[in-house]
Amino acid sequence: MMRRTLENRNAQTKQLQTAVSNVEKHFGELCQIFAAYVRKTARLRDKADLLVNEINAYAATETPHLKLGLMNFADEFAKLQDYRQAEVERLEAKVVEPLKAYGTIVKMKRDDLKATFTARNREAKQLTQLERTRQRNPSDRHVIVSFEFGSLKKCLRYGVK
Repeated sequence: MMRRTLENRNAQTKQLQTAVSNVEKHFGELCQIFAAYVRKTARLRDKADLLVNEINAYAATETPHLKLGLMNFADEFAKLQDYRQAEVERLEAKVVEPLKAYGTIVKMKRDDLKATFTARNREAKQLTQLERTRQRNPSDRHVIVSFEFGSLKKCLRYGVK
């Protein structure tokens, strides 16, 4: 009975470890790719700002009609870049930052799993020791019961169920 429970816990722990590893791998990649996308979008916005400045500089040297048309075009193009800036800020705030937060969460879960593995290994050793005690002295119920009681006290102390 105790072995089956231990095996079930082992399976659950391994499943959790796999899930944490998958999240760690894939969310890290997603975060890096989204951050690169945001950086490239911001660079594109910067280049467009340079283009607007150059169009305005060119418009200053032209005839009044062409100047007016170029300045209107530069103004509309600058408005498009304002939308691009808003896109960059939204992506940073709504996508990249939440993905970054998962890094901390994954680290905490990895530490929790490490503690679980340590406790599981300790419990397995205790079960092995109990089995050996039962095999050596099957009639000495006092030693076996005191060993089981000590294990129960430890479980209650650490909140293990």
